[in-house]
Amino acid sequence: MRGIVADSQAYSRRTLGMCLERQVHFVTFVPRTCAVRQALEAWGQQQSVLPLLVEKPGRTQDAAPRCGPGQSVIRQVEVEDSDGRGTAESLRFVVVHSSQLAQQQPQTYAVARAKEAEAVTDHAKRVQAQWFACLPDAEAALAAYENQEPGRRGRRPRPWRYHAVCYRVVADVRRTRRARRGRPAKTAPPRLRRAIASWWRLQP
Repeated sequence: MRGIVADSQAYSRRTLGMCLERQVHFVTFVPRTCAVRQALEAWGQQQSVLPLLVEKPGRTQDAAPRCGPGQSVIRQVEVEDSDGRGTAESLRFVVVHSSQLAQQQPQTYAVARAKEAEAVTDHAKRVQAQWFACLPDAEAALAAYENQEPGRRGRRPRPWRYHAVCYRVVADVRRTRRARRGRPAKTAPPRLRRAIASWWRLQP
């Protein structure tokens, strides 16, 4: 039996599809942002008592055995095959009750979101501060920010885990220095430059 054990960062539609195609077992935590995780959490809270899933001996001879209540369920989730097509497959999920993890995960999730929010705010300020002389230059920089510039292959990387960053090109007039001294000609139009403006929002 071949298998992969990974943390929640490895959970994705492409990884699930690849493991199904190659018949490789995949064990991981489901991220909190996934819809199937939220649905299973709501389902588990409605259950009065979960059956005994695993029982381990205590750390010492006098200690009581450690019992882990939980239940194995089958749910339909969307996976991605090697051609990039999305299909629905039946996967097995294990719903367990763990008060210790339940207390740690919200705190870790809140701290991680706050740190990433600061990084996204700093990124937005640096993007808005850049000006370009023409629209093609601004669009090229926008494509580089979104990792869609020409020559890039493969899946687009995801730099932000908890936030979605959107970009747009905004035309604006900016006063620039003239090369010569003196009064400019009446027929000289103001130089028009393009700027990239960005904003960010929390993922739903």
